[in-house]
Formats: sequence, C-alpha cells, structure tokens
Amino acid sequence: MYDVIIAGAGVVGAFIARELSRYELKICILEKEHDVATGASKANSGIVHAGYDCVPGSLKALLNVQGADMMEKIAAELDVPFRKTGSLVVGFDDKDRSILQELLNRGNSNGAEGLEILSGDEARALEPGLSADITHALLAPSAGIISPYEFNIAAVENAVVNGAELYRSRKVTGISFRDGLIDADTQDGVMTCRYFVNAAGACAGDIAAMAGDDDISIKARKGEYLLLDKSAGNIAGRVIFQCPAELGKGVLVTPTADGNILVGPNAEDLEDTEDTATTGPGLEFVAKSARRAVPELDFKQVITSFAGIRAKSPGRDFIIRPSKIHSNFIHAAGIDSPGLTSAPAIGRYVCDILREQGLQLEPKKDFTNKRDRLIRFGDLSAEDADRLIRADPSYGRLVCRCEKVTEGEVIDSIRRPVGALDVDGVKRRTRAGMGRCQGGFCTPRIIELLSDELGIPYNEVTKKGGASRILMERTK
Repeated sequence: MYDVIIAGAGVVGAFIARELSRYELKICILEKEHDVATGASKANSGIVHAGYDCVPGSLKALLNVQGADMMEKIAAELDVPFRKTGSLVVGFDDKDRSILQELLNRGNSNGAEGLEILSGDEARALEPGLSADITHALLAPSAGIISPYEFNIAAVENAVVNGAELYRSRKVTGISFRDGLIDADTQDGVMTCRYFVNAAGACAGDIAAMAGDDDISIKARKGEYLLLDKSAGNIAGRVIFQCPAELGKGVLVTPTADGNILVGPNAEDLEDTEDTATTGPGLEFVAKSARRAVPELDFKQVITSFAGIRAKSPGRDFIIRPSKIHSNFIHAAGIDSPGLTSAPAIGRYVCDILREQGLQLEPKKDFTNKRDRLIRFGDLSAEDADRLIRADPSYGRLVCRCEKVTEGEVIDSIRRPVGALDVDGVKRRTRAGMGRCQGGFCTPRIIELLSDELGIPYNEVTKKGGASRILMERTK
C-alpha cells in the first residue's frame, strides 16, 4: 500500500518523486525499462530554455519560466553541472525578423529576462561561426545547458535517499479502482495506492486508457541528432536555434555540458513509440540544416548519432491535471520541450494538485535536498588525484581512455543508491563509452566490473536490459 505511485522514472517522474519525498509519505516509482533516464530524458538537447517560445498563458509558459528560475539552485543541490550559456535564435530575412519579434513579445509576456533582438553583425560578434547570411538574432541570456540524463538520475537518487522506492523493469499492465484505492497491475503483481501519477512519457496515453481516460491522446515524435567529438572545437559557445518550424524548434547547434557539440533534431511523427532508429535521410537533413546557421561544422568529427522520442499532445500544451473520471488519478502527460527545463516546476505543480485532491503533505524533518555527484577523476588536480589513488587504488586504474574514467568511478556508479545495472547505465553515470571510440576500449572491462559487482555471469550483463546481452556464451 502506497500513498502515491508514479508511473515513469524519466525527468518528470523523477522530480515529482523528489518533491513528494519532502513529505511523510510512502511513495514509489514504477519504471518499465531496465534503468531510469532511458527515454526522452536521455535523448534530448539538454537545453534549459529561457521561456520565449511558449504561448503566453499556457502551462508550458508558466512552468518553463518557473523551472528556468529554479535551475541554478537545484543543479547546485544535486551537484549536476549547469552552465548559463545564453542562446540565439537566428533569422535570414524579413519574414524571420517578424518571427523573432513575435518570440520577443512572447518572452516578455512570459517573464523571460534580458531578451534582445540583435543585428547579424552583433550576433556574429558574439558567435563568429555564424553564417554571413544571418540578418538578425534573438538573444536570450538566461538560457543554459545541462546533462539531461545526469539531471534525471540525480533527482531519482535524491528521492530514493529520502525514502522513495524505485522499481525498475516494472511495467504497468492494468489499472483498476476500488473503494477510493487504485490497483496497478504489473508483471510482478498488484501494487495499491491512494493516488496515482501518470508520468509515463510517450506511453502516458496507454496508461490513461487503462484507467478509462480516453481523452488523453499522446503522439510520438522522433528527433535525430549528431554528436561531434570534443576535438571539433568550440564552434558554438551558445545554443544556436533557427526560427521555429511547424513541427518544433527546428535544428539547433549547441555545446553540451560535457564539452561536445550537438546538432539536431529533425522531427518525424510516428505510431511506434519504440522506434529510435536513425536514418540516412534524417541525419542528412540535420547536417544540411545546421550548416545553414553554422557553415563550418565539421561532420567528419561525428562520433555517434542517436534519436529520441518526444511525447506530443494534440493541444500542444502540457496535460497536468486530475483525470476527469477519477480525481485521485493525476496526469502529467504530453511533456515535450521544454519539459526538461520545466521538470522541477512540474514536480511542485503536481504536489499542489495532489494537495488539492486531499493528500496530506506533512513535511519531513530529516529531508535532505543534497546529493553528491560521482567523483570525476579526469577533473581532479594532480595532487587530489594522487591522494585519491593512495586512499583507493581502484581510482588509479583507467577503464575509459577517451573520457579518462577509472575503475573506481565505474564501481561507484554501480553501488550508488540508484546504481547502474547495465553497460549503458554505467555510460550515463560516468561517461565511460561516450568518447571517440564509443566504448571500443572500455566495454570489456565494464562488463567484468558489472559481473563482479552484481554477482552475475558475464553473459548475463546487458547493454540496456532485456535481451540486449553482449556476450552469449563461452567458447572454451
């Protein structure tokens, strides 16, 4: 019996859980995948949006600006790197100039700070890599960048440390209601709660349908990305957008929190919420579109490509409200961009809804809002690195050459309150495998460490759970 069950351990579910863990409640998070931060929360641009794009008066506008205002404080609490880089939306003609003016007006209405339209020359003075064809740009100094998967993992960890229970590989297969309670069927049995929060991302429509709420319709929209090696240089110090298109904010060029350059996404509406395959035409479109704004992008430096699925609602706004059928069943659905930015504010908003629906929120006396990040050996001074190795020799054994990740970091990532269970989980927590060789050097050693720490044979270690085994059997 739980006070609240949350379906989905993406960034939205994570911050709802973190906010609820401030109170004397019994809560749990159900995640259908093998780990947290495996859906849209890992495969997105990692941008903290300033708040000029959302329609004034919408939930997106309200929660985007609130979330952006909260970001620096929360990133510090969770020990997640965050940089306020600023962003530019660039335009190429008079039509684009009018779009930039509309974005400026929206931003001012929404409360975004410091917005300003620059000439092309003024924009190039800030970002020399911009195209000579750019005539105007909207500057948003409050925009920033953050690691989306680390932000997600950190929020879940903080919630778990404060008493939330996390069940991974626990898919909700049915919902039923009785005497004011909600039963959630899973492959491992029935779990009961007084309140249920549907934060299931692209699957939120399916969860809503299980509860008899047929008016929640969620569409999947795929976006493909290209990631450049760190050696590609700092060709963009700010987030570079182009004027938004019908299907989204368009292709962007951005630095990442870890020092790469990220380019994308395109936008393709899908029926299949699991289709994260990249395509030749899609990536070609991304590269061509990005070069319109930043012509000198060197796509010979691409080290990987990936795609993410965004959850789109027909009304183009977040759906955060009680079910029209059952008031103790709360939807947090249709959370596309700027969902990452809005997530901390969504957590508070959902708590307020639950309070209005009768949930008693008594603050915990021992709640901790702090979370310590994994040690990043590559960031240490020579003196600190030497002290660490003397204290724990595992930090002196390099596992990932590209990102300078040590054995000690990998072990720590597995032993944490929400530890890695697979190779991709180690990658998201330590960056081992995210460098130029994309795991060619470090994967065998990571498999060994996962096997040792989890107490499972090598051939049961997976890339990302399920049937994604890397080694099948011994040959001798």
